[in-house]
Amino acid sequence: MAAIHKISEDFYEETFTLIALHSSIEDHMLVYALNSCLKTKLKRAVKDIEVSQNGSFPIFSWTDEINDRYYALVANKDRKEEEPGLGTLFQDQPSFTSYHLVPEYRDVDYFLKIEHDELDVEGNILKSVLSIPKVITAYLVDATKLKSKNNLIF
Repeated sequence: MAAIHKISEDFYEETFTLIALHSSIEDHMLVYALNSCLKTKLKRAVKDIEVSQNGSFPIFSWTDEINDRYYALVANKDRKEEEPGLGTLFQDQPSFTSYHLVPEYRDVDYFLKIEHDELDVEGNILKSVLSIPKVITAYLVDATKLKSKNNLIF
């Protein structure tokens, strides 16, 4: 009889910091500001993150090989134009549907995910992000309590 081995979910726990950003600026302008203050080199990925048919979200990423960190900035909101149905009251006007990468945080504009092995790195990064003039606020999010944390696997 063959032995059955099961891998526990606790076997591999990815350590990352998730920072929620509220900002009204465009993603490329935010990336420029983050690159300036954090000394990163975030670049737009070739392919956006697609979460089923609920929209696609642009992602900017960079691997810091010196400090062994991976940075990823992803938009939380996507708006898609949908064709209005015939016979509707506003059939000449386009309708838009909003989708969110993390629906629990609908007000958040962007998420900055930082994969790292060190302790207490998030305090300095958060302080630097808050120093950006166009960032309204930024705060840490406990990713273990998110229902949609699988959307953050990229």
